[in-house]
This record gives sequence, structure tokens and C-alpha cells, in this order.
Amino acid sequence: MEDKIYDVVVIGGGLAGLSTALILAKENYSVLLLEKEMYPYHKVCGEYISMESWDFLVRMGVPLATMNLPKITKLWVSAPNGNSLQQKLHLGGFGISRFLLDDTLCKLAIEQGVTVIQQSKVTDVIYKASTFEIEAGTGKYFGRLCCGSYGKRSNLDSKWKRPFIFEQKNRLNNFIGIKYHIHSSFADDTIALHNFKDGYCGISKIEDGKHCLCYLTTAANLKKANNNIEAMEQTILGKNKHLKEVFLDKQNIYAAPLAISQISFSKKTKVENHVLMLGDAAGLITPLCGNGMSMAMHSAVIAAQAMQAFLKNNIDRDHMEIQYQKNWDKQFSARLRIGRLIQSLFGQNTTTNVLISLLQKSPWLAKAIIKKTHGKPF
Repeated sequence: MEDKIYDVVVIGGGLAGLSTALILAKENYSVLLLEKEMYPYHKVCGEYISMESWDFLVRMGVPLATMNLPKITKLWVSAPNGNSLQQKLHLGGFGISRFLLDDTLCKLAIEQGVTVIQQSKVTDVIYKASTFEIEAGTGKYFGRLCCGSYGKRSNLDSKWKRPFIFEQKNRLNNFIGIKYHIHSSFADDTIALHNFKDGYCGISKIEDGKHCLCYLTTAANLKKANNNIEAMEQTILGKNKHLKEVFLDKQNIYAAPLAISQISFSKKTKVENHVLMLGDAAGLITPLCGNGMSMAMHSAVIAAQAMQAFLKNNIDRDHMEIQYQKNWDKQFSARLRIGRLIQSLFGQNTTTNVLISLLQKSPWLAKAIIKKTHGKPF
């Protein structure tokens, strides 16, 4: 236990949490970051970042130019029947694993003066007398401000009775995610999004000659395959001929894939009990919004701006919370709407096949959609 009151306590050290901590530490604020895992570690994630984030990461100190990362300039999308479309990416992107990027950002945060406590799971957050009291497995901590950057689902969501926790299972809130790191002959400059019944699978290159293969599907698909991931890949994903080739070609680097369940794309509140929610905790980014990794980091910039205004006594807490939510919506709401619309069309045999055929005949429309689902450099 410690009595120090930090300017900001960040719960969760994903991209949004680490970015927020770094931004504020660079402005000489005292920051504590609590992370339940130990870096470096793997996460279920597509591991493609659009170029909108390049300058931001360089400003944070990530030596991207010397990391020999693959540049991705093309998008390949296929329907369950194998009909496909290839399109040049508006901004393009690069591949990097969360294993490498999160660890790099953590080290930079520590160098910048952030107090990082790993293997520290937060069990409760209490706000009283303008101060947050955070209870964790490693002790009790205090902060003037608090951010929640703990990912898709947490014990805190249940404790705070956030609405998405209690929703009936539907197409938006009962996904499972599976991720592999593989060796593959798949093109270095392309990210593919191959659709299958009730799901889609992405593949793109990351560092050290590896590829990330990550897919989302419904829990019902896994149940149909007797809860056997390999059987599901053969009988459901494999019906798309392009995906069948990917799975036949791949060489797994690790003994088993990473898997997560109960993934929800439902809308979430941006502020909960005066805690600013960041990244996936503020609302999971659909894979068809362009790039959730970039959006997580951009949300950190928006949150840090609002918090600095508060810490400088330029605005009060209520106005800080309103400003954050307003700027978050201004930056992301349209992008999310488009992503959710596309998601509702993909993953279903008939609608996906029709959409791919339409985009083949209207390349201008494909280009416009890609542009709408990617942001501008920040």
C-alpha cells in the first residue's frame, strides 16, 4: 500500500493505456499504470496498423524506421463462395505484433518516469472526495484521475453493472476470437480479409518473417464443430477456398492458438463512475472499421488532451468528461457506424457474395469505403 496520490492512474496496459501514460509522462505528470499480465505477452489482435499511427508512435519514441517492419499496401477481400476483390489501400499500413509493440511502449513509459506495476489485477475503483482509490492485488493506490484501458471485458464491468454485460446474446455480442502466428507463403504487402459463414479471417505479415492469422466467428460455429477449433476450421472456414489454402499452407509457430470468448461489439459508455474509458473498454472496434490499434492510440490522445486541461485547472471534472465523450464521438462515431454496417453484411453467404460482386463492378465505391474506415494521421 502507498499513500502517494498520482495525477493519473491507468488500469490496463494495452495500446490505449500505454499511450495515455506516455503522453502524460512526457508532460511531467505523475502516472501509475497497473497491468494484470507480465510483458511481453501475446494478445488476440489482427496486428495491422494503418499509417495514420506512424507519426504518433515515432513521437512516442518507437524506432519504427529501424525495426524492419513489413509495409502493407494492398487489401484482398473474399466472399464465402471464393469470389474476391483486390484494392490498393488508401493510406497503407505496417505489421507489428502486440508482443513486440506493447513491450516496447512499456519500456519507453518506464524510461519516461511512469510507475508500471505488472501482475497487478485491479479489483475495485472507488471515487470519493475528488480522489480515486484503486484496490489491486499488489496494494491500494490513489489518483486524481483514473482511466480504464483493460480491454474487452473485465471484472470491473460486472462490478459497475455496465449494460453490455447483461445483454441477451446476439450477433454483436457473442463472438470468439482465435489468433495464430505462422510461417506462410502469403504475400508480404497484402492484408487479406476472407469471409466465411458467420465470420471473417484476416492474415498479414508482421516482424521477423512471421504472419498473423486472426479470425472472429460466433460461438455457435464452434459449438457446431463440437467445440473443436481445428474441426471448425476444416468444416466451416475451409469452405472458402482461399482460406482452405491458407490453412493448408501455414506452419504454426506456437503449439496452440490464442483464443478469447464473449467478445461484444455493442456500444459502451465512454465514462463510467468518473473513470475515462479507453480503447476496447470504450467500445470494441469492429475489424471492418479499418484499424482498431490506431483507434485505440488515437483515443489516448483525445483522453490525454482532456485530462491535461483538467490537471491545469482549465476545466472542471464534469466538463472534462463531457469534452472527452464529445471529441471521442466526433472522431470515431461515423467510422464505427460504417464498420458496423459492413460487418452486418459480411459473414453471411448471400449478402457477402452480393457485396463483393458489387464492389468488383464499382471500384470507386470500394475505394470510398476503405477511405471512410481509415482515419487521418494524428
